[in-house]
This record gives sequence, C-alpha cells and structure tokens, in this order.
Amino acid sequence: MYWRSWQELSKQELYDLIQLRLAVFSVEQDCPYQDCDALDQKAIHLLAYEDTRLVGYLRVFESMEQSADNASIGRVCCCASQRGTGFGKLLMQEAIEYCDKNFQKTITISAQAYLRDFYHEFDFDVASTIYLEDGIEHIKMIREINND
Repeated sequence: MYWRSWQELSKQELYDLIQLRLAVFSVEQDCPYQDCDALDQKAIHLLAYEDTRLVGYLRVFESMEQSADNASIGRVCCCASQRGTGFGKLLMQEAIEYCDKNFQKTITISAQAYLRDFYHEFDFDVASTIYLEDGIEHIKMIREINND
C-alpha cells in the first residue's frame, strides 16, 4: 500500500483506480453515477496492489466544505477477491492513521448505510438519518479526533 497525491499518480495508477472504482460502484452496485467529480485533484490516494493488479483503493481529504471542513475518507473499495478477508479493515486503518498523523482533525465519511457496523469498529458514529446518494442509502458518520 502506498500514498499518492494527484501530481504523483502515474497514468497507469490513475487508470487502475478509475477502473476499480467503476467496477465496484457502477457495475457491481448497478449504480450509474459521475465518478470523475473534480475532487481527485484535491485528494491523497491510497493504492493497494497485488503484483500489478490494484486490489484496494480509497482517497482522503484534509478538509472539505461538504464535511464542515473536517478531514474525509471516501471511495473506499476493494476487488471482490479481497472482500471478507479483513483487507478492507487494513485499508481503513491505514487511512485513519494517515489522517490522524497528517491532519489531526475529526474525520467525516458518507457511508453506505449497510456498512454502518463496519465503520463503527473504527469509532465512527452515525451523525445523520439515512439519505439517498446516487440512489443508494447512505449515512453521515463522524470519528472525533482523539487528542490524548
């Protein structure tokens, strides 16, 4: 696993991350949506490869207006072969550690509602009622920064 800014992404890495996100969010979830949202340029990207195949991905932001200027984690996904192995937990743990080390602020996510318990394991608490995002039920969740 490694981190890349927008400027550091190679053309191949960009292709790989778009391909994985579309496979998971558009094809598997049967959800046509605009993936290229003009936010990738502002994000820090976590890429997890197995040999030459991207098997996991997410992006983080230091601050977003949509999240009340909190840090944010989004587009969390892994390929089907990695699901149920604990790999998604490794991705999230890496993202939280990165945010805590580099941003030192509360983290907000827009989680698919069925993953509430998964994110709760990382101390995210529900902060909204269920809402539809691209036709899929989501909830806002917040993880307060621990300044101990």
